[in-house]
Amino acid sequence: MGETYDFTIEELGKRSIKSPIAMSTTAGDMIANYVTDNKFIRLGTEAKLGAQPPIKRSQVLECAGPREMLYFQPAHVHAGIVSCGGLCPGINDVIRSVVRCLWYRYGVKRISGVRYGYKGFLPEYQYGVKPLDPDNVDDIHKLGGTYLGSARGGGKEVSKIVDAMEQLNLNMLFTIGGDGTQRGSLEIAEEIDKRKLKIAMIGIPKTVDNDFALIQRSFGFDTAVDKAVEVVAAAHMEASSAINGIGLVKVMGRESGFIAVHTALASHEVNFVLIPEVPFNLEGYNGFLHYLEERITKRHHAVIVVAEGAMQDQLMTEKKLDAGGNLKMADVGTYLRDRIIKYFEEKKIEVNLKYIDPSYIIRSAPANPSDSIYCERLGDAAVHAAMAGKTKLIIGLVNNEFVHLPIREVISHRNHVEPEGNLWRDTLDATHQPALMVNQFNK
Repeated sequence: MGETYDFTIEELGKRSIKSPIAMSTTAGDMIANYVTDNKFIRLGTEAKLGAQPPIKRSQVLECAGPREMLYFQPAHVHAGIVSCGGLCPGINDVIRSVVRCLWYRYGVKRISGVRYGYKGFLPEYQYGVKPLDPDNVDDIHKLGGTYLGSARGGGKEVSKIVDAMEQLNLNMLFTIGGDGTQRGSLEIAEEIDKRKLKIAMIGIPKTVDNDFALIQRSFGFDTAVDKAVEVVAAAHMEASSAINGIGLVKVMGRESGFIAVHTALASHEVNFVLIPEVPFNLEGYNGFLHYLEERITKRHHAVIVVAEGAMQDQLMTEKKLDAGGNLKMADVGTYLRDRIIKYFEEKKIEVNLKYIDPSYIIRSAPANPSDSIYCERLGDAAVHAAMAGKTKLIIGLVNNEFVHLPIREVISHRNHVEPEGNLWRDTLDATHQPALMVNQFNK
């Protein structure tokens, strides 16, 4: 990779308290080991032959896990948990994991859930906090949504948020959220530094779009693909059972088409995938509608999956932001639906189009087993990091290892489907759609 990162992790101070978790420091004794601060992994997996320059600390990722020595005295800790932004499968699994690890592994008995995102810190809303313990979170992993409630916005009120954290006497805050949430978390951490407070800020990455930089997978993504595949199966059944049937499914993916391409690969029933990263024309000799007509003429049915961020450069007439700072996007799904119907009417070709937008059904679903396992391990790793006094970090999975990633580096950019990469290439193999549906030359 050509990018230059600094993976150094900040700490609140010297660790001098022995962990209450009984583990080993000796290899080969069949007892689970503590993780030391000199256990690292590299980001990239590509290798080049020949001499390599010395590896610097800033170039390697610190492995997550329980440390032998802690910064915080467990009996004195007051921990906070907040979930922000849109819903995503697995939020409750993370909350449950954090609470149970704090309570059972470290003996932390003061745990507060901040209600309705960062707005829960702001005095004008008067939402208050929800005391958390293993009993009241025991079954929440079976439910979708978030036990604490969620909201967009409020994260810019940094001074008020830190005021509230001081009043609550919080020692650590676990922020469950996406790009905007973690940007807010970093700003809060910087205000904490200015006030010379000792509060650990630990992020747990939540974006169903799976577009966090550096992180292998965000929780909720597997469940989203699982549910989207079910919807595509229904769309395929509708399309194949009708005269010139067309199933059009819109899935999430504001800037990245990961859900769309993984759904196509998993379902084996998608003929066209339209994503933000790969431009396409609707009209013209090499446009999408031309190839859709060819498909209908030959096979008499088609299934299309479109990511919500596709065509936004053509559809958005003005840029407006929502409360979370995200661009308000035009509805590409309904636009495509209407345009496809009009195209075939003009051609006097009978089609039967069924449009499905399962976005909120997917977002509110409980986590599937794969995501539930992932959330459990993310929550545990987040607690271990906080108790060791580490801060300004996000827990992530890189090369199948749980690691500490500086928030600043994770929010520096977003992951995208690479149009020239193997994921998109395999998607083209699965759909048989043209590599590029763009009218590049006059004809």
